[in-house]
Amino acid sequence: MKHRVMIIEDQTMPRQLFELSIQSSERFELAISIDNAALADIYCLKYPVDLILMDVITRNGESGLDAAARVKRAFPKTRIVIVTSMPECSYLDRARAIGVESFWYKENSQESLLEVMERTMDGESIYPDATPELQLGLASSRDFTDRELEVLREITGGDTNQEIAEHLHISVATVKTHILNMLGKTGFRNRTELAVRARESGLVILDRKS
Repeated sequence: MKHRVMIIEDQTMPRQLFELSIQSSERFELAISIDNAALADIYCLKYPVDLILMDVITRNGESGLDAAARVKRAFPKTRIVIVTSMPECSYLDRARAIGVESFWYKENSQESLLEVMERTMDGESIYPDATPELQLGLASSRDFTDRELEVLREITGGDTNQEIAEHLHISVATVKTHILNMLGKTGFRNRTELAVRARESGLVILDRKS
């Protein structure tokens, strides 16, 4: 008996490629393919599945990670593979905390998606060793500390130093120091340029719900 798969992906081209991959497999069959993660747990009631391919950001900005958490609570035996092109550094930790079995980067994974699906259904948990490396100005994404990335994520939301300090429970002076350090590493002229470039790269994505 083939494993039934649900695809949740809002971009047409990747969704079609996922569908073709499943249709060509001897181990999997497509149960349903949708573009909005908000409906994931609802559709699981109507279309019982063994595996979900879940994008992180779906139609209308709905979070695949939030949906994965709901699915895991309601259908703990359903296995999930998070699929994304977003290098946001917090996604790996969030997926692990939720109990997502595997995580696959669309452009940077050595294994094929079908291989990850097969290994996941065989009981393995497949995660990359690290997020994809990006260039941000003169710096590599791996040049930033965890705290700098937290401050950078808040900057992309347009918050003041005072607001960032309150959100992260640190002093305003510490926020300023982190910003100056990141400007020095990247070579950007000001915090606005830093925020814009960071947001465009996808290195950090602010999600107040998380």
